[in-house]
Amino acid sequence: MDDGILHTAGLLAHQLGPLRRAVLRASRSAADLPDIPDAQIEVMRSLATTGESAPSDLADTLGLARSTISNLISHMEKADLIERHLVAGDGRRTRVGLTPLAETRLRAFDDSAAHILSVALRDLSANDVAAIAAALPALDRLQHSIVDG
Repeated sequence: MDDGILHTAGLLAHQLGPLRRAVLRASRSAADLPDIPDAQIEVMRSLATTGESAPSDLADTLGLARSTISNLISHMEKADLIERHLVAGDGRRTRVGLTPLAETRLRAFDDSAAHILSVALRDLSANDVAAIAAALPALDRLQHSIVDG
């Protein structure tokens, strides 16, 4: 493998986790949100995009084990973030969707994250902001390359 690519991959891997955690912590704090685990935010974001989903489809979409999704759904249901509905005509299968509380919290989190990031971006040079903006499409393609493998 090209040493330049390996070096860039290492730097990117080292930066992504701390950046994501910093945005999560600052966003939760600024919006006065409860400490919702990252995995639950991913579930809420997926359901906000797709609407109701079968738990097995949600597991596939997020690349998580079905048992992990089952545990997440149980915890989120207890916290009034997820609603289960029986599939019409099939008393065994269920679909899950967001509650109004989850939709409100996700919107507050997203608004807070956008605000936190916009304030931080204003502190950077115009060249840095342009470089970040230019990198966004490539980061999206990188994510799809990883997911689609």
